[in-house]
Amino acid sequence: MLPTLINNKLVERQLNSNLRALRSMSDIRANEITIDGNKLINFTSNDYLSLSQHPLLKERAIQAIEKYGVGNPSSRLLAGNSELYCQIETQLAQLKGTETAIIFPTGFQTNLTALHALSKLNSFILCDKLSHNSAILGAQLNTHRFKRFAHNDLEDLTRLILKHGDDNVLVFTESVFSMDGDIAPIKTIQELCQTSKSFLYVDEAHATGLFGKNGMGLVESPQENTLVMGTFGKGCGSFGAYIACSNQLRDYLVNFCSGLIYTTALPPPVLASIYAALELIPQMAPERDRLQKLATRIRDELRNIGFQTGQSVSPIISLYLGSSDLALSLSAYLENRNIYARAIRPPTVPDNTARIRLSVTLAHTDSDIDYLITVLNDWHANKH
Repeated sequence: MLPTLINNKLVERQLNSNLRALRSMSDIRANEITIDGNKLINFTSNDYLSLSQHPLLKERAIQAIEKYGVGNPSSRLLAGNSELYCQIETQLAQLKGTETAIIFPTGFQTNLTALHALSKLNSFILCDKLSHNSAILGAQLNTHRFKRFAHNDLEDLTRLILKHGDDNVLVFTESVFSMDGDIAPIKTIQELCQTSKSFLYVDEAHATGLFGKNGMGLVESPQENTLVMGTFGKGCGSFGAYIACSNQLRDYLVNFCSGLIYTTALPPPVLASIYAALELIPQMAPERDRLQKLATRIRDELRNIGFQTGQSVSPIISLYLGSSDLALSLSAYLENRNIYARAIRPPTVPDNTARIRLSVTLAHTDSDIDYLITVLNDWHANKH
């Protein structure tokens, strides 16, 4: 019976042009990727600052291997809480302006299990409609005490907070949204949560390294009622995630968050590369400025061609096409012209919003961008 049900689900995805498959790749870099022996310009990477190839991160990772080995085969609560964790968490707290910080294995695991842990406090969770799947799943573990508010809609959020004002309301939003590249009105949401005595959880995964003071995100000087989450696998060029928060909240997560308690600690070379990235990022204001200029150029030129790019103000630029078939068609066209840019389709994004999601990085050259614009202009002219 189960194989039949599985097959039916897969067939349904295929009929809707939403079936996914893994592809083998090699020589994966921020601006270049090799698939089936073909070298393509890569516009899918979240390695925005190209730090995964930075000499300092490589050097520190190698040094950590020599000192500690390649793995950390224990959870942090057993024998995996190495001195590297403590050093990085102190550094993170200083950069984020919080009492403390705590590192997790992945961003997905962080949102999923931290929200589940916080739901045990009898919280009513309000998530932005376009929040990452990890947050939606974590909030749904709170069964019926969960609702979504309209994307970046302060009026709708205010209405829902007032409606559930007698509960412990937890508001979840991303600062930079991963699929649309737009930005939440963070300061206004902070003020709203402070006034209403709601708890605020902000996902800074795609802001870490790119925005805010020292490049450490848009939430500056978080209040006691605020938890800030970020990742190291995007702007930091490494792997893992973190939460910056109060000492009390850290103690709570250590005791009640399953994603921290029951998982193996990060390997030493990964931790060392994170430490190196956090040394570099505060000094990279000129690089952040250049990256924003590259993204602005692409958005402006593609909008002039006739593409819809929404409210993006970041290196994430989505070309909204509507149908999955059209998104797949453009992705294939680009690959035939040696550009790698994947079609993003439901259920990753809402129905009728299939798109090509472009990620711009510091590794992209002016000629890379010239070529991308030329190819997209050719497609648009022939398609329309």
